[in-house]
Amino acid sequence: MTWKGEVWLLLTWLFPASGDSHRPFPPRISAIRNPAFDARVWLIIEPMSTGSVCPKCGGTGFIIVEGASVSGAKPCDCRFQGKAERMETRAQIPALYRNASFDNFVVPGPENPIARRDLTTVLLNVKNYVRDFPNPSRPGLLLIGEPGTGKTHLAVAAVRKIVEKGFECLFWDYQTLLNSIKRGYDPASNSSDREAYHDALDAEVLLLDDLGAHRVTDWVEDTVTSIITDRCNRQKALIATTNVPDADAGINVLQKNVALDKFEHRRTLAEQIGPRARSRLFEMCTVIKMPQVDDYRVRKARTF
Repeated sequence: MTWKGEVWLLLTWLFPASGDSHRPFPPRISAIRNPAFDARVWLIIEPMSTGSVCPKCGGTGFIIVEGASVSGAKPCDCRFQGKAERMETRAQIPALYRNASFDNFVVPGPENPIARRDLTTVLLNVKNYVRDFPNPSRPGLLLIGEPGTGKTHLAVAAVRKIVEKGFECLFWDYQTLLNSIKRGYDPASNSSDREAYHDALDAEVLLLDDLGAHRVTDWVEDTVTSIITDRCNRQKALIATTNVPDADAGINVLQKNVALDKFEHRRTLAEQIGPRARSRLFEMCTVIKMPQVDDYRVRKARTF
């Protein structure tokens, strides 16, 4: 059955025929675990439980239209009021970044012209990604660089703009996602843990923050490869941030140990997530290298 047919089943339950007002929830609907369907159904159900009750539809999101021989339902205007705000809430953006935007992204001042130029270029490139979204040939975005360069702020700012364009997005911290997926194998775990893996696969837009920040095991490598490969094959957008270096992105994989006065190898992105996942990530993503700048969190604090 198509999602339209499934929605119609739901509507016939919401607006039953006379004398049929106590029917159980349709089994076909209650058993569904289809995120694309869920997102559409949520637009119908959500007005019932949020905000004031619409006087036109009574909070159902639909207006019943009576015809000569048939009646039907049409969308009420209230369904689209505050839609972006509700979608942003469902994106599960952490409170710390909930107001992150392109407008409040802080670039270095004129006293540091090179860093100011480089970070402004990065900001423009991320804006261009959002402007061109969706782009099936390059559906993803990878922000790579040292800690404190503003990667998460820019990634969330991009997601919030994409939400405004009508796309459902989902934020996951990399370590939290892997921990949730692992707990999901436990029969005693809650439903959100069991659904974490499928949510990461099926979200219209997935934001993975701090990619590679997890102890590497065969299970981690296989899980990450599965998620990235699936999204790449289906041309589903993936926005990722990472502190892990990669030579092809222009990040130095050697680091000087001052105490020993020698250079040491830093674990690379391929070593942290696996070469297959890394290859697919570069295939599907616009890769943006973050410049070396003062710690973004410190720089932002100076503006207050």
